[in-house]
Amino acid sequence: MKKLLYLFAFLAVSTAGAQDFTQAISTYLNSNKAQMGLTSSDVSAVTVLNSAYSKSMDVQTVHADQLHNGIPIFNSTSSFAIKNGTVLSASMSFQANVQSRANTSSPSVTPNQAVVNAANALGLMAPSGLELISSEGNTYLFNNGNISLNDIPVKLVYQALDDNSIRLAWDLSIYLKDSSHYYSVRIDAMNGQLLETMDWVVSCDFGKGDHVHSGEGEINFLFKGASEEALGGAEYRVFPLTYSSPLDGVDELVISPEDLTASPFGWHDTDGAGGAEFTITRGNNVWAQEDQNGNNGTGASPDGGAALSFDFPYDLSMQPSVYVDAATTNLFYWNNLCHDLTYRYGFDEENGNFQENNYGNGGAGSDSVNADAQDGGGQNNANFATPPDGSNPRMQMFLWDPVVVPQDILTINNGPLAGTYTGVPAAFGAPMPALPGITQDLVVVEDDLGGTADPNDACDAITNGADLNGKIAVIRRGSCEFGFKALAAENEGAVAVIIVYMAVQGGAVYPFEMGAGAVGASVTIPVFMVSDTDGEAIIAEALANVTNGTIFDSSPPPAPDLDGDLDNEIIAHEYAHGVSNRLTGGPTNVNCLNNDEQMGEGWSDYLGLIMTMQVGDTGADVRGLGHYASGNPNGIREAPYSTDFAVNDYTYQDTNAGVSQPHGIGFVWATMLWDMTWALIDLYGYDADMYEGTGGNNIALQLVMDGMKLQACSPGFVDGRDAIIMADELANGGVNKCLIWEVFANRGLGASADQGSAFSRTDQTEAYDLPPECNLGTGDTNFDKNFKIYPNPTYGTININSVVSLGESNVSIFDMNGRKVFSQNLEIGNRASVDASNLSAGVYVVKIDGGNYSHTAKLIIR
Repeated sequence: MKKLLYLFAFLAVSTAGAQDFTQAISTYLNSNKAQMGLTSSDVSAVTVLNSAYSKSMDVQTVHADQLHNGIPIFNSTSSFAIKNGTVLSASMSFQANVQSRANTSSPSVTPNQAVVNAANALGLMAPSGLELISSEGNTYLFNNGNISLNDIPVKLVYQALDDNSIRLAWDLSIYLKDSSHYYSVRIDAMNGQLLETMDWVVSCDFGKGDHVHSGEGEINFLFKGASEEALGGAEYRVFPLTYSSPLDGVDELVISPEDLTASPFGWHDTDGAGGAEFTITRGNNVWAQEDQNGNNGTGASPDGGAALSFDFPYDLSMQPSVYVDAATTNLFYWNNLCHDLTYRYGFDEENGNFQENNYGNGGAGSDSVNADAQDGGGQNNANFATPPDGSNPRMQMFLWDPVVVPQDILTINNGPLAGTYTGVPAAFGAPMPALPGITQDLVVVEDDLGGTADPNDACDAITNGADLNGKIAVIRRGSCEFGFKALAAENEGAVAVIIVYMAVQGGAVYPFEMGAGAVGASVTIPVFMVSDTDGEAIIAEALANVTNGTIFDSSPPPAPDLDGDLDNEIIAHEYAHGVSNRLTGGPTNVNCLNNDEQMGEGWSDYLGLIMTMQVGDTGADVRGLGHYASGNPNGIREAPYSTDFAVNDYTYQDTNAGVSQPHGIGFVWATMLWDMTWALIDLYGYDADMYEGTGGNNIALQLVMDGMKLQACSPGFVDGRDAIIMADELANGGVNKCLIWEVFANRGLGASADQGSAFSRTDQTEAYDLPPECNLGTGDTNFDKNFKIYPNPTYGTININSVVSLGESNVSIFDMNGRKVFSQNLEIGNRASVDASNLSAGVYVVKIDGGNYSHTAKLIIR
């Protein structure tokens, strides 16, 4: 019956607590309804879905739905930050003028008929043996009806439609038996028609990679006072924390990596008592198992024995099935890392995290991650299914196409270039010929300059067609499709085509397998690519002299597939889908990231990036997400992540049409978050302690996590930006406000930026301006807004943030009798620090003096 928990999760909020929050929310709504465009009727009734304490912000984050006739309005979920009975922040998703837009409160379609209609609309077979398990009010739970992996919950809601009407509807979810989709649908409660479909399976569909890849160690991770004895000394051979993949180093044996705050009984416990319940890769946070047959059943999990020693070898020269135990161990390890780290930053039991046993800390429990290694149900992909709190999510990690390795493919038979060269056959055209191969002169294609500027890329009409007849054509990569240029050469009589690689912004990096494009299927001659170094030399020689060559098939052995279970960025990316879906809108509503402008892919990329950040990294570094699995050093996004605009120049305007949806939209958001992280690192430094550190990276991750809690259901970029700024206000007194504004404004999300409708991706307007309080220039005389002095109270260290650099200044501290007890001259840049730890606890006045300014503030020293 645990699957029933999320149907009635709102009952988990204590009656007294819910009433307290309801009163605070109602007071706030009635006081602000006019500014929000709501009527008294619109705010007359709310239901609290969940509440959770946020330690970083020292508030209760509360999620509530709007009610009409006692029935919730779907995705009206709004977020409130409440402290001492007062709403400090609200992000609203309420519908306006509901009374005039809603049709009825009495359904004509029964809940079981809604299930039948949903199955039909989704193209599924009709349910068989559908039975009602339980009901309460307008919520029902049916068995799986032989169409779903899980039981089917059904609940009466109102659904807002694009035509401005609000229809009574049945809200239900069906998890397809092959786990490819977890549909959340609304069925019209009057006519049985399908109104809306969402999918809780976020399939990242990274696409086929363009692959290239060019000992053993031991790490003892005794985090946060953990002892090897207390944790049982569990050890795991993995690619450890901060490694993005095997590209960062060899596998290492990690000992006792559990964080005792997040996993107090280790990673193999479920009963909350000393000792492991499982010696396999299963525990309170995740159950990792292979699913090579893709049946989503119970696969094999590696067994570490009583000593919990998961020391299994990797042999990346072999097919992944050879090292499946090692790969499953890495998947188990990284899921647990994601659990422990996000727990420290506020994704805990109350906030809907993934645990079987919540150890009495609130939340629904019974929802550890089912992580499938080497899943046979897909290729070049990964996904994560996130149902509401109390039901298990599933992570599926697939294999990826093999590494592309250049093979001996061409021999130049004469001249200064004589010798054998490597290349990569295309995915279209005829196979490379067996020895003795095809021997002919190499002729460089020449084309009309009326189109592209390159006369040798065959993107325009070929002008030396007679010279190509019976010859091997040499063509530069250029900007048109590979299949187009190869077919053009074949139509002129060429017997084979050599494509010379050249770098193209956003394009695949050599070596890679060329795709056919629109017309490549018509090509019937061999086509292959050579490197730019070799190819440009061949072009120069063939233009100057007769150059003869032989192309042939050297029949290299097939390369092994790549295992997504070893790409730690992708594992963290998938896990973060669960985090963002449970934090945005709260743990009982996981439908809040289905609008066009939502940034779910961005938060996922961000967690993958920040968990693999290493000492010595810089913001300008080129970070290609998913480099290992995709084989592309630039990663799987429109550009690599970098603060350098020469590498990544994407801005808010690009979300209108310049990037893909949803991955490209998320990429732009993660670019902004990455910039913010490095701006904070520049200010506060980098701290390698991800769990308890105080560096800019720690501050950034906390703001990102808190922002998800504060934003409304169905957010756009402006909503996300404002939530992060509010998180800084609540957690840090707004000390980083202007820095955050500057970062977002630098990417077009400034004060005047307009997201339009968060349900449209074509109406965003970028702007680069700052709010007035962050616009202080060196000529301004009001310096009160220039400084932030923190922490305050302090134990002695005083940080001074300045919007503008003001040069040499004097910082003095006076006691309450007016006596100067501290004085120091220093350069006031964007940040300066003084050490006043020798002063006694008490109240003081700090004064900053410069050539043409003076600023005073009260200071408390503890």
